Amino acid sequence: MITILTLGIFAAPAVAIDLKSADASRFARLALQCITREFPNKPDHVMADAAGIRSPKAMHPAFYGCYDWHSSVHGHWLLVRLLKSFPDLPEAGEIRRALGESFSEKSVAGEVEYLNQKETKSFERTYGWAWLLKLAAELHASSDPDFRVSSKNLTPLAEALAARLEAFLPKQNYAIRTGVHPNTAFGIAFALDYAREFGNTKLEDLLLERSRFYYLDDRNVPAAWEPSGEDFFSPALMEADLMRRVLKPGEFAGWYGEFLPELPKNLRSPATVTDRSDPKLVHLDGLNLSRAWAMRAVATALPPGNPQRKVLAESAGRHLADALANVASGNYEGEHWLATFAVYALTTPSP
Repeated sequence: MITILTLGIFAAPAVAIDLKSADASRFARLALQCITREFPNKPDHVMADAAGIRSPKAMHPAFYGCYDWHSSVHGHWLLVRLLKSFPDLPEAGEIRRALGESFSEKSVAGEVEYLNQKETKSFERTYGWAWLLKLAAELHASSDPDFRVSSKNLTPLAEALAARLEAFLPKQNYAIRTGVHPNTAFGIAFALDYAREFGNTKLEDLLLERSRFYYLDDRNVPAAWEPSGEDFFSPALMEADLMRRVLKPGEFAGWYGEFLPELPKNLRSPATVTDRSDPKLVHLDGLNLSRAWAMRAVATALPPGNPQRKVLAESAGRHLADALANVASGNYEGEHWLATFAVYALTTPSP
């Protein structure tokens, strides 16, 4: 058994949630089953004319599976993260073959070609962009020979999306504070991880400036209004998870104390999912996982004596315990993406 982390600090309820090799295999199989599954598919595609009527695989030779482009991208991230953490997984050979096909020069060139169409200006902005950059950072941070080749091949696509972000953010005057894909804080957070991994100081400086512009003066966020009925992000917690990357520890603690002075009751307990076969309602399972990773990361960024650390850690434990039981529900509506959120939540540093 290989354990990445143990969440034994959570006292209410008492849980110990480990990511073991058996769990890693289970999550890997979910991703492997969907990254090459072309249908059902929900493309983010604008057709300029009849020639634009193409199959998902024809449009996206690397990322055609998993119901939609961004889920395919983060399904690939999941496989990379798992193989880095558990190199002896039984699925390791299958993972390497699948990643080799997806990250071939030809496949990535097809993705770049798609982006070069004038109708794709807002394609996957900014959620898909963020996950692609996170995937690029994950590959780049590895010394594995296969991953080094994949990183090199993926670079043109990552650089194209980084350039899009550099062009777009100065024109975006207002943060998008939604609980779904366009959430600005989430997009910037993962892009910032990418910029720092690659030493892209120009992009990093822009992301830091935009973060402060959008969020530095925020006070008393109305977190009691959350969640909306199809959220997979907490707007309040995503913002805090970004700002702990942006601000120095002392500055962040002061900012967070005014931004979210107390974690409201509705954020302390997991959201309830009533139908996991509904592609929107099942978002709430993802919300419970993303809340957990954000709360754990924010708690880590607060000083050891801060009372919010315990509140956040205990709440994260409740959310993880609830959501992890529902990642594999038998419904593709959730199974094509929830494993990624689960693995990210389980591999985010805890206090």
